[in-house]
Amino acid sequence: MSDSNKPDDELAGTEQPFVSHLIELRDRLIRAVIAIAVCFGVLALYPGPSALYDMLAAPLVAHLPQGSTMIATNVISPFLVPLKITLLAGFFLALPVVLYQVWSFVAPGLYSHEKKLVLPLVISSTLLFFIGVAFCYFFVFGQVFKFIQGFAPKSVVAAPDIEAYLGFVINMFIAFGAAFEVPVVVVVLARMGLVTVEKLREFRGYFIVLAFVIAAIVTPPDVVSQLALAIPMCLLYEVGLWAAGLFMRYSKAPDAEDASAPKQS
Repeated sequence: MSDSNKPDDELAGTEQPFVSHLIELRDRLIRAVIAIAVCFGVLALYPGPSALYDMLAAPLVAHLPQGSTMIATNVISPFLVPLKITLLAGFFLALPVVLYQVWSFVAPGLYSHEKKLVLPLVISSTLLFFIGVAFCYFFVFGQVFKFIQGFAPKSVVAAPDIEAYLGFVINMFIAFGAAFEVPVVVVVLARMGLVTVEKLREFRGYFIVLAFVIAAIVTPPDVVSQLALAIPMCLLYEVGLWAAGLFMRYSKAPDAEDASAPKQS
């Protein structure tokens, strides 16, 4: 049979672009890992894993009874736990580089109006996460530990385990960091057309109840941490409604803008 009778291969010529995308993805992952490793190495040298853990434990130690200290129930915990803290801090420090690599990989496939939406969301979500973590560390921890120690019986000597404290801190950081992403979630839902801003405003009362339910589930069973999580979520929901209105106005696709423009006779 002649070549003209052979069916066209619909996938012809697509192998090379796919491989090039994989190579680019690999290179950007390597750069992100290198950035994390460099930050980890710098933090390991100064201030050092032990000093980083002391900084992380400072809010709890400040509210322990005089003479009480934290303990390690596992033989290797005094070595591993500070290293985990250093690795976590290195990831946070390298996060701008990691997000830049993600953005550089995704951006070429986006339209200009989509870039106007994605880049501000990436930056704002990162800042909001860090603000949530900082709020948890500088405000919530002190109030929670003070509240808990106020209920401790006089016959009980508080000596928390360092590994259990690390797990508690990570859970709280994730909870507050994720909770502060409420404005980003509201904007994305509205911009993708899944729900209108008007419907989100009508959902306000249900969200307040939902915020307190989530706070009761993800935080320790104390009133202070639950209020400290639920109240900012409710306030950030209002911020999200305001931001969604701005995004809907300034990040329309070109076709949508042309359709909404008044026709001239």
